Amino acid sequence: MTKLFYENCHLYDFTATVTGCERSETGYRITLDATAFYPEGGGQACDLGTLGQARVLDVQEQAGEIFHLCDRPLDIGSAVEGHVDSARRLDLMQQHSGEHIVSGIICKKYHCNNVGFHVGKDVMEIDFDTPIPVEDLPEIELEANRAIWKNLPILATYPDPEALAALPYRSKKALDWPVRIVQIPGYDCCACCGVHVAYTGEIGLIKLLSCVKLRGGVRIELVCGSRALALTQQVFAQNLAVSQLFSAKITQTAAAAEKVNQTLAAQKLRINTLQSEIFRNISAKYDKTGNVCHYEPALSGVQLRELTEDIADVCGGRAAVITDGENGCNLCILGTEIAGLVAKLKVAFPTRGGGKPGSFQGTVAAGKEDLLAFFKG
Repeated sequence: MTKLFYENCHLYDFTATVTGCERSETGYRITLDATAFYPEGGGQACDLGTLGQARVLDVQEQAGEIFHLCDRPLDIGSAVEGHVDSARRLDLMQQHSGEHIVSGIICKKYHCNNVGFHVGKDVMEIDFDTPIPVEDLPEIELEANRAIWKNLPILATYPDPEALAALPYRSKKALDWPVRIVQIPGYDCCACCGVHVAYTGEIGLIKLLSCVKLRGGVRIELVCGSRALALTQQVFAQNLAVSQLFSAKITQTAAAAEKVNQTLAAQKLRINTLQSEIFRNISAKYDKTGNVCHYEPALSGVQLRELTEDIADVCGGRAAVITDGENGCNLCILGTEIAGLVAKLKVAFPTRGGGKPGSFQGTVAAGKEDLLAFFKG
């Protein structure tokens, strides 16, 4: 089995001979005498594409043999034209090659280890076993992109045992010879079976997104290449729309948003002050009137409780306040010995809610008029 993907990372079309075809539960496991399809491994997903008229659904390597899971059989001994999904391959190579640059920089700078690596559908994750200050990310990102601008070659070799023993390469575990070493001069030297772009310039762009604590170390999210460009374009378009809404320069949207937040906070304080005054005026009408049932439209849960408390403070009896809900009404009751009343309410209408002794707040599947009549009765 000749691994053409190692000979030329940009070989997407090739011709090979079918050496095996076995039926499986999910399709047909096909082997070739040579393939440009990279099998899943080393944190990198497999290539997809076609072999003749068959769709390649998965590619795995087992005991040195590469199996192509296809949706239809191929004749053993026949020549078949293979086509690798070039957009998918380039995307995966950009992510993996960018990961090497970032990991190399971080491991050298912080004397740590890369203990996890995963290329997801949208973002890539790298786990390190030591804390990394979030404020250091911009400098790490700048250094990583400088490696791209230098357009350095990405080299893959199989050093002999003596040379390998003297080589300070990154690896998560001890490896048996032969070991494939991937090098980016000045940035990284790592044992890796993945397929990479030929030069760092092909990565295009590296963008670090987040850095969160994880098991004594950190997990960094990032995107590279076409993913980084797509995200940058999306963020720019969003920020441009925000700048137009705020009538602010595109580099000053944060300051404009903060100003709006301050204005809204001041207005909210004033609204709450006025609302409390309105509630006091409403409750004044019920001074020493005994048991009260009051309807007030469009109250939030907090406002419902506040108005009920204000009325209970002055009425000298039980206070019940009703407001509009999504499927009926929201209700708050305060007063002594209301357990029996709440029990009757639950018998009369579908009711949900609860509270401490002397209080109830919840929802009732009934109209305003039905509830007013219930409390009057």
